[in-house]
Amino acid sequence: MNSREVHLVELVDDNGQVTGQATVSAAHQLPGQLHRAYSVLLVDPAGRVLLQRRAAAKTRFPLRWANSCCGHPPPGEPLAAAANRRLREELGVGPVELTEIGVYVYHAEDPATGKVEFEYDHVLRGSLPTDTPLHPDPDEVAELRWVIPSELAADIDANPSAYAPWLGEVLHRLIQLGEPTALRPGRAGEDVPERSGGG
Repeated sequence: MNSREVHLVELVDDNGQVTGQATVSAAHQLPGQLHRAYSVLLVDPAGRVLLQRRAAAKTRFPLRWANSCCGHPPPGEPLAAAANRRLREELGVGPVELTEIGVYVYHAEDPATGKVEFEYDHVLRGSLPTDTPLHPDPDEVAELRWVIPSELAADIDANPSAYAPWLGEVLHRLIQLGEPTALRPGRAGEDVPERSGGG
């Protein structure tokens, strides 16, 4: 079993209030237990979004294109700290200022692995210069590419099976703000808003 499968996640209700905790593995067994997660979108100065293709070894939705980085904060850990740790582990970048741009709940079964995603997902946006060196971990990331959000949205509609099932709604949170380059950046030292039920 992947070592992260035994890590703990926060179980939450539909409002994001903490109800308990479970291992990553247990939370993703059918029918699934609703738990806190985050999805990071890294945006370059031209407004493009960094995508990663999930490695073949992933236990859920392997070899599908997804947003820049995803993960689960351990119980009580701030979202920005957890997300920046995963950015460093998966892509070799950071720390990055992150701003929460939305939350949504989704449920998706992976027919290839029999696992399920049932997540209260905090969508986090960060800015990253295009020339930033990237050092993806091959155990986590098969490929990387920069994409224009509108073109990505159209391709998700045309080829949904190529993408992780959460990506469309994650991307929508970014697109509905307008041009990504117009998004107000966080102030220096600003963390993502405190999550409800955290602690």
